[in-house]
Amino acid sequence: MSKIRSRAGARSLRRATAIGLLTATLSVAPAAHAQTVPSIDSLSSNVQSQLDEFAGQTRENAWASRNQMLEALQNVNPQAADALRPVIDGAIELVFPGLIEQKNAEIRAAREAEERAHAEQIAREKAAAEEAARKAEAERQAQRFDVGPCPADARVCVDRDGRRTWLQDGNGNVTYVAQGMSTGKPGEETPAGTYYINRKVKDEISWEFGNAPMPYAMYFTNNGHAFHEGSPAYQSNGCVRLTHQDAVRYWNDVPMGSKVFIY
Repeated sequence: MSKIRSRAGARSLRRATAIGLLTATLSVAPAAHAQTVPSIDSLSSNVQSQLDEFAGQTRENAWASRNQMLEALQNVNPQAADALRPVIDGAIELVFPGLIEQKNAEIRAAREAEERAHAEQIAREKAAAEEAARKAEAERQAQRFDVGPCPADARVCVDRDGRRTWLQDGNGNVTYVAQGMSTGKPGEETPAGTYYINRKVKDEISWEFGNAPMPYAMYFTNNGHAFHEGSPAYQSNGCVRLTHQDAVRYWNDVPMGSKVFIY
């Protein structure tokens, strides 16, 4: 009997505390928000019943429920979601002290780890690209760089069999050599010939291949063939894939209408 009363008392305390937090929230909300924030009575039937459920959940489930409640409120009324966030978080803190701070710290740590990993990847690619450019310049100075049949007035050259691509200044001088590239797989080979850059889309996606990202896309045919960022470790469906650093360099150095030669 005492346990039943204890649970009932805890539930009443949580309800009273949540209602108190709600009242404080609504009392300081701007007048413009008052018309769109649900009343206390309506919240008692829609939100309050969900707040009571926190007591029977694990920490992880309570966090997931909290996010689902806020998302549902956001979809119905963004102003109400902002006003009720401290109410919901206050109810969680009553049952699971420190959970909000813990989860926010985890989110920050994950975001920072992702940013560090991306920065490290960019730094590695930049260093490799700079090293490739230095080697290309040394070879050019020594007149050892083989440009094959690529004409002097071409701005972009692609050697499919040699897995090479480079930039020229329009006078036959090599200005940049990509550190890695890949072309089309068997049956979907990158077409050989002379082309011209006819379209550039920085944040392109491929509708044909499930909205696959194609950053820094520079189209050289009217059939979807383009230079773009992607892993050179895999063959493409006809495009020329470049590392992030190379794709950015090509995007910045190759203007619209530039001549492309692929052999």
